[in-house]
Amino acid sequence: MSSGLTPAERARERERARARRESTGRRILVWLVRLVAAAVLLFAGIAIGRALESGGASGETNTTVRTLEVTTLTPQETVTVTVSNP
Repeated sequence: MSSGLTPAERARERERARARRESTGRRILVWLVRLVAAAVLLFAGIAIGRALESGGASGETNTTVRTLEVTTLTPQETVTVTVSNP
C-alpha cells in the first residue's frame, strides 16, 4: 500500500512530527517550572503571613522611662616621661 507521498515528502513529515514532539516536551517543561514557581510563592506568602500574625505586638505602645544622673568626670593624672639621648 502506498500513501501517495514521495520520499522527500515523507522525510518532511517525519521532521515535522519530531519537531512537534520536541515542542510538546518543552511546553510541558515550561508549565512544570511555572507550577513549581507558583507553589514556592504560595508557601512563601503563607510563611510571611504567619510570621506577621504571630509578631507578638498587640498594637499597644510600650514606653520606658529612664532617669540619667549627671556626674562630673575628674581628669586622669598626667605623667610626663623624659628620655635622654646617649
